[in-house]
Amino acid sequence: MDTSKLRINGARLRASLEEMAKIGATPAGGVQRLSLSDEDRRARDLFVKWLKEIDLEVTIDEMGTIFGRRKGKNDRLSPVMSGSHVDSQPRGGRFDGILGVMGTLEVMRTLHENKVETERPLIIVDWTNEEGSRFAPAMVASGVWAGALERDWAYARQDKEGRKQGDELVRIGYKGTVPAKKWPTYAYYEFHIEQGPMLERQGKTIGAPKGILCLHWYDVYLEGEANQVGPTPMEGRHDALCAAAEMILAVNTLPDRMQGNMVATVGEIQNYPNSRNIIPDKVHFTVDIRSWDDEHALDAWELLKKDFHEIAGRRGTPMKIEETWRVAHAPFNETLVQRVLDTAKELGYSHLHMVSGAGHDASYMNQVCPTAMIFVPSIGGRSHVEVENTAWEDCESGANVLLHCLLKTASENKEKR
Repeated sequence: MDTSKLRINGARLRASLEEMAKIGATPAGGVQRLSLSDEDRRARDLFVKWLKEIDLEVTIDEMGTIFGRRKGKNDRLSPVMSGSHVDSQPRGGRFDGILGVMGTLEVMRTLHENKVETERPLIIVDWTNEEGSRFAPAMVASGVWAGALERDWAYARQDKEGRKQGDELVRIGYKGTVPAKKWPTYAYYEFHIEQGPMLERQGKTIGAPKGILCLHWYDVYLEGEANQVGPTPMEGRHDALCAAAEMILAVNTLPDRMQGNMVATVGEIQNYPNSRNIIPDKVHFTVDIRSWDDEHALDAWELLKKDFHEIAGRRGTPMKIEETWRVAHAPFNETLVQRVLDTAKELGYSHLHMVSGAGHDASYMNQVCPTAMIFVPSIGGRSHVEVENTAWEDCESGANVLLHCLLKTASENKEKR
């Protein structure tokens, strides 16, 4: 059949997203589906149910990643893959990650009901623990699948309560038996909200990022000396929280000092014993540095470490630093990126060539096969918060771009692109 006029069902896509948003719904309209939580399990169960309704072959690997495979005319050809994740941030938004999964599901439903055959197989994927908010780092399952992270190391990662990621996979019933190892993949597309303000500011509907910034995560642990606040003079205190406060301000000024395109953030902090009348003796906080230039980010970290050591020495608060995670910047496949732009133009959608400041499983997939992403606007540029929102018509537009990118790519029968 002529698929050029084919479009997804926008009302059905919205219904799927709204049904998923009920799982872990928060009072302010967001969702909380932390990785491998009971809410994550319920979302997975619903997702698998929907995959089976359209006759996809469902497999679950050792990291709990869910794959739904749709056969191609030439099933021996390497597949085209698309998806994202269903886990969320604490009190996060109802579009982040899940739009890419539900958008791909809607593409699969559209192909199924129209009996469209593609030359290559198509695979939809829900990657485990993309967010890294419960078990650090982020994108852990795609990292294991791509061969960048060790499976057993990932299993051993713990949440704040000491629960291990591997044990929680077993608890919710999603520790599969299929090896979490990459297979030949022809191409990968990931459909996502922008999570920033650029598309909305420029009045564009579709974004095609040239790639993703590098992501460097660090954990800093400080030890001070606890004491009762009243009788203890200010002079001679070893206040771990004061040391952390100085360090956090140093992180905030880092991009200006480096004079480059960079962001640096402290997003998590634990203070002990966290009592109003005890001098803090232990603090743990995180550092997140991102840049398009990997070497620039490493130079920035070296400067920051010097600051940290000076502050810790001056305040008498011994320090331990863990370099938790590093992912190099990911330049996407130029042909696939251009395909996103061309497809948006063909469908009558305004478009923008841009950069992704957020991390995605596409960073690791980029190490395995040609990769591209499709962005749609985030209202107000807000994400990872309950007010996160994207217009339903933009969700539909992005899913239509995904549909036709997948159709074009899956119609190619050469062995390598």
